Amino acid sequence: MNEPNAIRRTLSVLVENSAGVLSQVSRLFSRKGYNIESLAVGTTDDPTVSRITIEVMADAPMIEQIMNQLRKQFPVYSVQELLPERSIRRELVMFKVKAETHDIRNEVIQIANIFRASIIDVSLKSLTLALIGDETKAEAMQKLLETFGILELVRTGMVALERGAYTISDENKEQAEFNLGKNFL
Repeated sequence: MNEPNAIRRTLSVLVENSAGVLSQVSRLFSRKGYNIESLAVGTTDDPTVSRITIEVMADAPMIEQIMNQLRKQFPVYSVQELLPERSIRRELVMFKVKAETHDIRNEVIQIANIFRASIIDVSLKSLTLALIGDETKAEAMQKLLETFGILELVRTGMVALERGAYTISDENKEQAEFNLGKNFL
């Protein structure tokens, strides 16, 4: 769906860690005609609970509808939109780059150092790099590496957490932590 006021929105969803739950959640999006831009899922500190981070292009009424629909699902424990100014978003991107000469390997290593990427594999013909960051950092590094020839690229999808002491499990969130600076100025 291409709505004129749609922006990238991040949802954090706690669900029961059991077979079929991810399929059930993703079917909700496809039934409504929403394209998932990014999806990452993994268990939490409680092995019976998984966290799904979903990014979708939506306007305010659409995201409210999605959140309400998710809350109605049996295996869903909690749903929250993570606002950009109140959350931390990161993804892992791995690049396998052609590096057939010593000079090219050195250039790629310099680029990796600038972006604080890790070199995770080296061969006589390629280097594999791992980068953690947001999409702008990944895209900037990708543009530079394209000149050498990217053999493979894989992205995990965005993961996100709310900033500060609050968690998705808090039923009554206080917003005071984010407004402290205003009260003291």
